[in-house]
Amino acid sequence: MQLIKGIQFLLSSTSDQWLQQAIANPLEVLLDHAHCERKAAGYAIQLIFRYMSEPGLPEVLSPLAREELEHFERVLDLLYSKGHSLRPLPSPPYASVLAKQIRNEEPERMLDSFLVAGIIEARSHERMSLLSLHSPEEELRKLYKDLLTSEARHSCLYWHLAQRRFEINIMKDRLSQLSQIEASILSDLHPEPRMHS
Repeated sequence: MQLIKGIQFLLSSTSDQWLQQAIANPLEVLLDHAHCERKAAGYAIQLIFRYMSEPGLPEVLSPLAREELEHFERVLDLLYSKGHSLRPLPSPPYASVLAKQIRNEEPERMLDSFLVAGIIEARSHERMSLLSLHSPEEELRKLYKDLLTSEARHSCLYWHLAQRRFEINIMKDRLSQLSQIEASILSDLHPEPRMHS
């Protein structure tokens, strides 16, 4: 099967209001970013446990989980260097609303799990790209710029996992539905600054 490249996961662009909110609250966004990396690693590991017998899946997701944890550690180091540490942070509804769209029955559950992860990674890439250009501090701009390539690769990785297992038209139809929901979630700016607010 030839893999389709350049899939458009996102139907909307990040608003100027989000960028201004993020720029005004760089440390809170950085702390939330640490939590996002932690959760991304956990999600990949969760999929390994759920689909441990699925050919080719653990071999792909295990390195991804390690890379997410490396990113987590890098963000933590930057937080520590600024005199802050990891602490609980209330999450916006973004990820939980998307998670609720994942259907319960297989194989739809697998497809939705891959597509939701790909959407989240694509949004992370878009927002890190903005922060790499507009963050108020040089070390923050460098951090976000350094992570861009891997964020884009993670999004494509989930797409490829899905494409190897599902018909392309089924995937595209479901991706369109999930992307519309994702855009709707972000249509109103969350009052607290977050990577996915």
